[in-house]
Amino acid sequence: MPVKRRRLSFSVPRLAPLVLGIVVGLGLSATARAQSLYELYEAARGFDAPYLAARSAADSAVYRVEQVHARRRPQLALGLSAGRGTSDSDSGDVTSRSTAADLSGTQSLFNRPLDIAINQADKSLEVAKADVVAAEQDLIVRVAQAYFDVLAAQDTLETAQANQRAISEQLASAKRNFEVGTATITDTREAQARSDLATAQELQADNDLRAKRIALDTLVGRSGVSPKPLAVPANFAPLVPGTVEEWVAPTDTAPPVRRARVQYEVAQLETERARAARLPTVGLSGSVGRGHTSVSPASPFTTSGSDTTTRIGVSLNLPLFTGFETQNRIKETLQLEDQARNLLEAARRTQAQQARVAYFGVESLQAQVTALEAAEASSLLALEATQLGYKVGVRVNLDVLNAQTQLFNARRDLARARYDVLVNSLRLRQAAGTLMPDDVLQVNQLLAK
Repeated sequence: MPVKRRRLSFSVPRLAPLVLGIVVGLGLSATARAQSLYELYEAARGFDAPYLAARSAADSAVYRVEQVHARRRPQLALGLSAGRGTSDSDSGDVTSRSTAADLSGTQSLFNRPLDIAINQADKSLEVAKADVVAAEQDLIVRVAQAYFDVLAAQDTLETAQANQRAISEQLASAKRNFEVGTATITDTREAQARSDLATAQELQADNDLRAKRIALDTLVGRSGVSPKPLAVPANFAPLVPGTVEEWVAPTDTAPPVRRARVQYEVAQLETERARAARLPTVGLSGSVGRGHTSVSPASPFTTSGSDTTTRIGVSLNLPLFTGFETQNRIKETLQLEDQARNLLEAARRTQAQQARVAYFGVESLQAQVTALEAAEASSLLALEATQLGYKVGVRVNLDVLNAQTQLFNARRDLARARYDVLVNSLRLRQAAGTLMPDDVLQVNQLLAK
């Protein structure tokens, strides 16, 4: 049986029917307006927690890099002190008071490990930028997947409802034929069994649609989202470039590969930094200070007064022996550098593999769409022929039910294949590292106006 939905009824007073009509009309237009894929993507950019977290991490990386750069700049410090002391003497207690102020500064003149650390910090900023690009590309794919999942669930539910209506008509026909003696009870029972199964499938499709809508609403931060449907027939453009190797070529600049490459460069710098620990460091330091001391009671043996001191100098620090710490640190960084090199190679291979799989997947799905379009047309003709044969007595009720199921399954699979072409085309660009928001606008052009 088809799923029945309860309608709520309200009694409306006659006082202001015109105003009420305007309000209801505005409310329906606000809730019924369908949103495009790009519109929901823009909403998700301001709401999705993983993407916003990647943005915040990249913003914080700028300040972390500046902290390392600050170690190259002059360092100034101001010191203030005050003291009071009491001592015993033959003439009585003597109290002394002192105050001092000191301004000191340092400037690194030569520090090779520090220079390398600054280069590493700059590289870490590149990693953060690559992570933001990867998060944005992932967001595009997730929004598109959730968007077309809702459309596919809607199509599945509509197909299940249409299948239920067709089976109900066939069940009614079988009952009438049984009553007049032109059909057996088997036809009625077969149609009843299909009707019960169709009801279960309709309920399942309705629940799946609810779940898909909740997922999309959660992703974009809105409630009651209504995606625009895909224009039918959908005209999919052929893949450009047209060969798989042309899609694999740009994967070397994809965010995961860029991240692994920068990390390898950081590992190389770490080895250079470990070797630079053998080099001397040279620094410039200086200070100027003023102090004042007073003693009471005054005596010939105690003095009071103020003095000013100024100091400037250059210091050199040359490590001679560190207990083999430097040598072992170099060996460790060489192994870590080899690890980063292998991780870079693994990232390249994985990205190239994903691009190849996505390319052939899109090719296959486009071919499936063409085949399913033909299957839909032929299934419709087969159903019409089977229904005609049932009327003239050369086909049985089960043949009609099977033909109906075949047609509705073809329509459902065709809709799903169309959506998969669009989502996988975005995944292909993501694997190639070329996915951008402009690609969402291209998909938008395929939606119903």
